[in-house]
Amino acid sequence: MPDSDSNSSDSKSVPILSRLRAPAGAVHRKKRKGRGNASGLGTNAGKGQKGQKSQSPGHFSKLGFEGGQTPLHRRLPKVGFYNPFSKRVTALNIRDLARFDAGSTVDLEALANAGLLKRGFDSVKILGKGDLDKALTVRAHSFSAGARQKIEAAGGKAESLSDAPAANAEG
Repeated sequence: MPDSDSNSSDSKSVPILSRLRAPAGAVHRKKRKGRGNASGLGTNAGKGQKGQKSQSPGHFSKLGFEGGQTPLHRRLPKVGFYNPFSKRVTALNIRDLARFDAGSTVDLEALANAGLLKRGFDSVKILGKGDLDKALTVRAHSFSAGARQKIEAAGGKAESLSDAPAANAEG
């Protein structure tokens, strides 16, 4: 077991973080460029003569700057088109409606509760894939011809929501 004298001598050799300092001469003051001849940096402000680095601002921090080479976003061709006025239509098939009880009304709220609707849509269209063997009242923005026939053949009703814009409307 070490004696207490050796522990006290070890603690003196370990530096305390609050007393740490950089060695003498390691820290230099920041050059304050462009502050006149009396600043000690002379006529060209310590930036040398001519060139991009001597100019202000120099545009080095510009987004996509590649050292004067044509940036990648300008070298690549423009592709595609984004229509900000496009309508997002969620499509559901007849087979998706088979989970509802006979005689029930299937509207947007019922479809959302069943987990069939995703977020961010403008309208819902029912398509005719699959079979329906129960009478349902289906309310959606639009129906395909096949879907409407299958719903009515099963004894149900296909009701279009009135707030949906007409499919053939010009404008």
